[in-house]
Amino acid sequence: MSVHVVACAFAIALLAACSKTSSSATTSTDAGAMGGARLRIAVVPKGTTHEFWKSVHAGAVKASRELDVDIVWKGPLREDDLKGQVDVVSSFVAQGVSGIVLAPLDDTALKAPVRAAAAAKIPVVVFDSDLAGDDHVSFVATDNEAAGRLAGEHLGKAIGESGNVVVLRYQEGSASTQHREKGFLDAVRAIPGITVSSENQYGGATTESAFHKSESLLLAQRAAEGAIAGVFTPNESTTFGMLQALRKTNVARKVKFVGFDASEKLLAALREGDIEALVVQDPFNMGYVAIRTMVAHLHGEKVERRIDTGSRVVTRQDLDDPAVKEIVRPDLARWLGE
Repeated sequence: MSVHVVACAFAIALLAACSKTSSSATTSTDAGAMGGARLRIAVVPKGTTHEFWKSVHAGAVKASRELDVDIVWKGPLREDDLKGQVDVVSSFVAQGVSGIVLAPLDDTALKAPVRAAAAAKIPVVVFDSDLAGDDHVSFVATDNEAAGRLAGEHLGKAIGESGNVVVLRYQEGSASTQHREKGFLDAVRAIPGITVSSENQYGGATTESAFHKSESLLLAQRAAEGAIAGVFTPNESTTFGMLQALRKTNVARKVKFVGFDASEKLLAALREGDIEALVVQDPFNMGYVAIRTMVAHLHGEKVERRIDTGSRVVTRQDLDDPAVKEIVRPDLARWLGE
């Protein structure tokens, strides 16, 4: 299925000279679209290391070039640096950027910086993970609960609708992964033959912490003795950490494993059979739509309050599908120069 659907048409002429991204703030201090000032939009991801965020960045660059606006990409290195993200948002508010596109690390801790942006007449589009309150103009993301249900339904079928399953959660306060976890648990609990034997362990923000937690979880649940039929993880770092642990404990393929998000290593494991399936989002499209939504708002157009950028289950059999390739392997070099 194609998820590259943009919610609105935009009456903006393309210019021959395309703008380029900046990795740091420039001296421009325009406060919006008034007076014909050039738009400068800050994009603040949860982190900057995972492949997911690189794809978001590439999509944002594509939109910025099409619309001839400037974007500034800046976020914390690690996805557990909440103070760092708050400081980045506050800095962009102080600079007076035209708008902020934000993937909040915590659904409540970023409320105050976003409220401060609104008070300064700097609109905020939230993407990837929801934010409490109504100070942002739009939310652009996967329907995470629906995506979690897809994972639960697929894993249920893969294990024959019988046996014990475990969930390794991501981290508290992350709305996107909490919704995926809920969707997954709702789906598997609706299957009478399945028992959720663990759902209260958190992998944390790095693959290293996720690996150590996964290994402990597999040992505690007696995975090597065949006591676990299936495992679910809700994001890239927990999925890779769990993959490493399944391999180290020699239960890869014996335990059916459904993960979330894609990277080259995860796709290779899917092709090899160590991963049963991946639920993938479209991060490139998410970045693209988020920027176009912000620009539309700044030009006085009405934008949707919530925009779903899509998700799907990918199995080994799907990997050569051109539509899947477009989602899981976007051309980052074209947009980021990598």
